[in-house]
Amino acid sequence: MKPLFLFFFLLAATVSTVAQELKCKVQVNSNMVQGTNKQIFSTLEKAISDLMNTRQWSNATYAPNERVECNINIIIKTYANDIFSGEIQVQARRPIYNSSYFSSLFNSRDQNFTFTYIESQPLETNDQQISNNLIAVLFYYGYVVLGYDADSFSRFGGTPFFRRAEEITNAMQSATEPGWKAFESDRNRYALINGILDERLQPLRELNYEYHRLGLDVMADNVDNGRAKIAEALPMLKNANDELPSNIAITTFLDSKLDEIADIFSKGLPKEKSDVYDLLMNVVPSMQKRFEKIQTGQ
Repeated sequence: MKPLFLFFFLLAATVSTVAQELKCKVQVNSNMVQGTNKQIFSTLEKAISDLMNTRQWSNATYAPNERVECNINIIIKTYANDIFSGEIQVQARRPIYNSSYFSSLFNSRDQNFTFTYIESQPLETNDQQISNNLIAVLFYYGYVVLGYDADSFSRFGGTPFFRRAEEITNAMQSATEPGWKAFESDRNRYALINGILDERLQPLRELNYEYHRLGLDVMADNVDNGRAKIAEALPMLKNANDELPSNIAITTFLDSKLDEIADIFSKGLPKEKSDVYDLLMNVVPSMQKRFEKIQTGQ
């Protein structure tokens, strides 16, 4: 379990020993691309894996068992003349204290992913001068994942990581590739980081902390107390949604947590079940089927 003081030193003074922060499994799927040399996709997969897993993302010290687990799945739909187009799916999970259970932290499907890659060309590692959309997207999601993880251990602990993702987004406003520009979409990378850092959605980030650190992390010792803490924190989801209804930061949280919430409260006390079900019906009625088990217990 990460010590709570760890995140106060993120991106701060250099420390004597530093471990890589991410434990990232990468897959490049080229099944949709026909009639081309498949070796380049294997080379790309290895290059991305090496970059994400050996890069030092901050000056904080992470023990090997504290590295943040994530999956990156890149689906290539077209490829010609060193230009790749497809989508990138990013998932991250978090261990729960004193248990073998992992809780989903982040789940994103980005369908506007176009980049240039020349086989065997080294991937740059300086995020101060990013000139390649592949690197920009990878660094963006790396920082977002680390931000969500840090927020779950320390209240607003992910801010330094989220700010780095914001800086990358701002630097990419002139990019020709899609997914970066303000007002291009309310579901793109700009919209996500803007939502995460919007002061009106701070309750959502507080919920991330209280849900995990004060709720799930105590459930191994006392299930009822942990569940009660989560029920007590969930109104922050409604508060956030009242401010910015259906913002991508809210739907991203729900995509990651809704099934888990349904599992937790399917075994809750009658008032907990009723309160949580009514809250979710208010916030996300379109996803009712995913949390019906709160009422049915099945």
